[in-house]
Amino acid sequence: MDRSGFDFVVSQDGSTFKVQNTLTNQLIHGFATASIAINYALTQGNSVYLGKDTFNLTANIMVSNKWNAKIVGDGATINGNGHKIIIYGDDYTTSKYSLISGLTINNGTIRIENTFGATITNILFQNSAIGLEFANNNTWTEGSKVENCHFINCTEGIAFRTPTGTATGSYESSEINRCFFNQYDNSIAINVEKQAEFSSSQLQNVRIWIGEYGNTNQTGLRMTGTMSQSLLSGVVFESFSNAPDLLFGIDILDSADATPILNSDVSFLGDWTARIHNPHGVWISASGSQFSRENLPVPIGLNGEFGDNIIIIPKPLKIVSFKPKIDVQGSFSHDETITVRVQLEYLDNVYSKAIEKVFTNSSTIWFSDDDLLEMFPSQNVVLAVIVDASCSSSSTDTTVKISGYGIAG
Repeated sequence: MDRSGFDFVVSQDGSTFKVQNTLTNQLIHGFATASIAINYALTQGNSVYLGKDTFNLTANIMVSNKWNAKIVGDGATINGNGHKIIIYGDDYTTSKYSLISGLTINNGTIRIENTFGATITNILFQNSAIGLEFANNNTWTEGSKVENCHFINCTEGIAFRTPTGTATGSYESSEINRCFFNQYDNSIAINVEKQAEFSSSQLQNVRIWIGEYGNTNQTGLRMTGTMSQSLLSGVVFESFSNAPDLLFGIDILDSADATPILNSDVSFLGDWTARIHNPHGVWISASGSQFSRENLPVPIGLNGEFGDNIIIIPKPLKIVSFKPKIDVQGSFSHDETITVRVQLEYLDNVYSKAIEKVFTNSSTIWFSDDDLLEMFPSQNVVLAVIVDASCSSSSTDTTVKISGYGIAG
């Protein structure tokens, strides 16, 4: 690898370490530990190259408030001894576009905090309590990219932490691509903690091997936060256990806000305690998801005026099909009529023709196929179903409820 693009090169020098300034070719010898040498180089410059040496950390490596910081190895091994490489910003505006690449990290962690656009690539994490963690204590950490990384025997492979201080929980617009996880007992491949928002992001071409090493308490993706509008594509959860004990591909806990969208190429191979452990019935989003809405009350406007509408939308997905049922109950006065109006809102802010159903007594009706076809466009995407109701009288004892069953995608 060409070292000329880096500010400093750090390498072993017998029992100590040396730092070379690539611009002046000045060599500084006699750094007692790798941590001191690397921290010195990162204080003086923005980019550090590590050769094929072994670096035993005795303290954390800290990169504070830098743009375009780089720590790149060419086969370098870092024995973390429980320490961390920390990319930190006072807020995301002071820490941007950092890169860490080309390392084997044993018993160590990379921590990205209050940072925008960090890239972690071509890293082997081994035997670590935490491989890679994202954290916020002020503003947010977004636009991160994790690519071509391998996590072996990490208690937590990738963790998105609960925000602290004045931070939001946002880790949005991030990507995890072509990463691999070998899970051991009592471990989680990807952990989205409470109030963490790994949303509007992508998890692609990822493979998680479970039950190959041990047989209990192993989870691929654990959610206590949210992954709203995040896409899982080409993700394989593979179990090797013949007698799974608390082996979950995805574990959705009670505080989980929204699940990711599962593409059709997400696979669960082998035997599991549960492919998706979902004891609290959080809606699982996927192409072709079935959904229902039961007995939603519709406000009734008086004197022929329509009341406030209700909107049926299966966020974060769009509606593929939906068949409404309207239930009108109560005492009708003389000549009183109830009109219920249903229309579709399309993704481009266009509304369908409204279908109206008129009731003169208590009854329940389903929309027919002809009713639905009248609302269908020639080509468009259905965002929502909109329902409102009116009464011809100045008062009413009736109630209107709508139910329906559909498919989202």
